[in-house]
Amino acid sequence: MPFKRAKKKPEPLTEAALYEYAVNALGRRMRTVAELSRLMRNRVEPGETGKAKIDAVLARLKEYGYLNDTDYAANYARLRQENASFGKRRVRQDLVVKGVHAEVIAATLNAAYEGVNEEELARKHLERKGVKKPANEKEAARVMRMLVRAGFSTGVIYTILKKWDVPEEELAGLEQMEDGSADG
Repeated sequence: MPFKRAKKKPEPLTEAALYEYAVNALGRRMRTVAELSRLMRNRVEPGETGKAKIDAVLARLKEYGYLNDTDYAANYARLRQENASFGKRRVRQDLVVKGVHAEVIAATLNAAYEGVNEEELARKHLERKGVKKPANEKEAARVMRMLVRAGFSTGVIYTILKKWDVPEEELAGLEQMEDGSADG
């Protein structure tokens, strides 16, 4: 049985090296202030000196315009809406996980989803995933779960299923399944 080598923790970086590290991280992909802070935390010494370095680097990045949560949220919402056809709920949840402040998320999503028809977006999502009209209750439940995961409201989901002529009994069964899963 092979032994695993203990990983050496990297030497704490100077402020200049930390700035370079942060710029490289932002060069790979856009990040929020919270994500970048988490990344940098592993590269500095613990305590006040490390926190001071991180704060100085974040302030410099914001000053140069490399780091802006509002711009990040706007771009993220636009891309998730256009490319993945995700609903407002899903984008909100993703931005919360990424550490964007609630006020920024609310303002961004209100602007991004202002003139968007949620039903059209949900249909676009289903089309993108290659989902066909459900033939039975099991398939209808699968479609419903997929749309819930994609961030669409149950009202829009039921509207789509009704337009697909899913029988009322199956819709009622889905509603009961949904109520039962909410309890457990």
